[in-house]
Amino acid sequence: MDHERRDHLQTLERGLAVIAVFSGRGPWLALSELTALTGLSKPIVRRIMLTLERLGYARVSDGRFALTPKVLALGYAYLSSVRLTDVARPLMEELTDRLGVGTSLAALDGQDVVYVDRVQRGRVTSINLAVGTRLPAHATSMGHVLLAHAAPTEVDAVLGSGPLPALTEWTLTDPEALRARLTVVRARGWDAVDQELELGRRSAAAPVFDSEGRAIAALSLSCSTHSCSMQQITNDYLPALRATARAVSEALGAGALHG
Repeated sequence: MDHERRDHLQTLERGLAVIAVFSGRGPWLALSELTALTGLSKPIVRRIMLTLERLGYARVSDGRFALTPKVLALGYAYLSSVRLTDVARPLMEELTDRLGVGTSLAALDGQDVVYVDRVQRGRVTSINLAVGTRLPAHATSMGHVLLAHAAPTEVDAVLGSGPLPALTEWTLTDPEALRARLTVVRARGWDAVDQELELGRRSAAAPVFDSEGRAIAALSLSCSTHSCSMQQITNDYLPALRATARAVSEALGAGALHG
C-alpha cells in the first residue's frame, strides 16, 4: 500500500541487511563479499559500511570490513529493558535474600561490562553500582565470564591494546595471562575475583545464555572481604549462583545447560 511504502525506510533496511550478513561469516568481509551476500550494489554497501565506521559500529582495514563490539548495544538495549531483566529480576531477588549478598546482571559492551539490573540489601562497595554503571571487563568476574564466551574479535578489542590498567595490586593486567584465565573460565563455567576491581571486595559470576547458546549476560554476586572468604564464595555461594544463572537461561529458551 502507498502509506506503507511512504513509511518504509529502505536505507535502514539495507543497513540492517548488511549488518546481518556478518553473522556466522565474519569477522572480516570484503566489499565484494558483502555485495554478493546482500545483493546490493558496491556503492551502496560501501556507503553503508563507511557510515557504520563513522558511527563506531564498524572498522575497515586493507579494504575489508568488520563490525565492532558497539553493535552489541543494539541488542542489549532490548535485552536490558524487556525480556532479560523481566525474567532475571525475581530470581535475583530470591538469590539475594537466600544468600544475603548483592546480585547483579551485566552485559559486555566493548571494554566494559554494563549493569542492566542489580539487587542489593546493603552497601558493600564504595563504587556506585546503579543500572547503567560501566566497569572494566578485565578486572571483574562478570567481564571474565563474558569475555570467555565472546568472539575472538571482541576479546582482541579488549586485550589487543597492550597492558591493561591496574585498579588494585591484584588486577590481572597482562593480556596473555588474562587469555589463559579466560580459557579456564570457559571450561569451568564460572569465575571469581578477589579484590581485582576494588580493595575489600570479592565477587563471582556465571554466564546467562539465550536460545541460540550465546552468553548475553553475566549474573554475579559480591561481598566484602570482611563478610565472606573466597572459600565461602566458591563452596557455599557459587552452586546457588550457577543454578540461578541456569534458571534464567532456561527461561530465555536456552534449554538444559551443563555444569
